[in-house]
Amino acid sequence: MYRLTNEKCIFSFSKLNEPILYVNAGEEVEIETLDCFSNQIKTNDDKLETMDWNKVNPATGPIFVNGAKENDTLEVTIKKIDIENKGVVATGKDLGVLGDMMDDLYSKVVEINDGKVIFNEKLSFPVKPMIGVIGVAPKEGEINCGTPGSHGGNMDTTLIGEGSKLYLPVFVDGALFALGDLHAVMGDGEIGVSGVEVSGAVTVGLKVLKNLKLNNPIVKTNEVTATIASNESIEKAIETAVKDMAELFQNYTDLSIEEISTLFSITGNVQISQVVDPLKTARFSMPNWILELYGIIF
Repeated sequence: MYRLTNEKCIFSFSKLNEPILYVNAGEEVEIETLDCFSNQIKTNDDKLETMDWNKVNPATGPIFVNGAKENDTLEVTIKKIDIENKGVVATGKDLGVLGDMMDDLYSKVVEINDGKVIFNEKLSFPVKPMIGVIGVAPKEGEINCGTPGSHGGNMDTTLIGEGSKLYLPVFVDGALFALGDLHAVMGDGEIGVSGVEVSGAVTVGLKVLKNLKLNNPIVKTNEVTATIASNESIEKAIETAVKDMAELFQNYTDLSIEEISTLFSITGNVQISQVVDPLKTARFSMPNWILELYGIIF
């Protein structure tokens, strides 16, 4: 298994980024990450006001996956997520849904002990590690790591955690895969602009699928498969995610669009991943047993 330290990071996804590791499809990599603030907030005395904002949302990488070509799909199996024992929560003026109700920036370092985040003296809650930024290079230009899109990026989707599989469309040779922005735990929406931001290490398996072409990322857990889409409006993101799932069913089944629509309405779930990034992200999830019944298996 290969190992990457967090010394080499990118702050935007681009085909111009030089790979720091070349791997063959099917190999595993352990990837160390900085937190979303590049570990600049270590104590409660370290303030957001004095932080270098050009170092937000670093992603370790990129990794060149041999054999990955445009129109392929990169399958990323998230085998393990290890997190450090301290995290940072942050919000403040003009940040997030409640930003207009605050006068200053706010950050707080929290302890993580015995699998729990210590929020205050009264309240602690279990960790549920997930990956905020994970993606590949877009076909053209560069997209900063704080922005989600068809390439992945800052999707902040809580389903992208240990044991899940993420499917990313490939746009350039080698895919140029990178990840970062771990959260010890985060709620859907990330309404205050942060989860419990934490550094750590992620072990992934990388595989190239030649017979699957995607418009946008898909994540699969033990229970559900979800199409993920990002757009300037949450309504448009939802519409795209639902239509991506409908396209899967049209490609794999003989169901009419009327049957697909009613099936989705009965058994599917629209869920919001985040509403605070430059583009909003939504997902549409369907139970795996239904997809498997119709042979929709990646």
